[in-house]
Amino acid sequence: MPGGGAGLRLALLGARRAAALRGAAAGSGAASSQSHWLTTEERNQVLLDLKASGWSELGERDAIYKEFNFKNFNQAFGFMTRVALQAEKMNHHPEWFNVYSKVQITLISHDCGGLTKRDVKLAQFIDKAAASV
Repeated sequence: MPGGGAGLRLALLGARRAAALRGAAAGSGAASSQSHWLTTEERNQVLLDLKASGWSELGERDAIYKEFNFKNFNQAFGFMTRVALQAEKMNHHPEWFNVYSKVQITLISHDCGGLTKRDVKLAQFIDKAAASV
């Protein structure tokens, strides 16, 4: 599922941020989600770290993706349960797909229209949860 188009992705992200700022000025509440955006420097560093641990950027939208493989369904389901509990605490829920021992996860902050600090924090938790299975 990984892909290219980094320039287009960054241009779209800039447009989404501008729209969110206009919405915040109009009182839509978008300002609270803006505080979770990554600076360019933060984004570059976290993407290097996440890619080193197996995450990839999606070409069609500003999101990250990773596939996990476990020994059996029991391990996969236990992993998903841990992630679900953390996601609920964070009020930040992954897009995921599970078949038997495989779990595919996409992280994106829909309210911001792209990758945010919440996605990074949840990705880091997910990696730790997978390592402990």
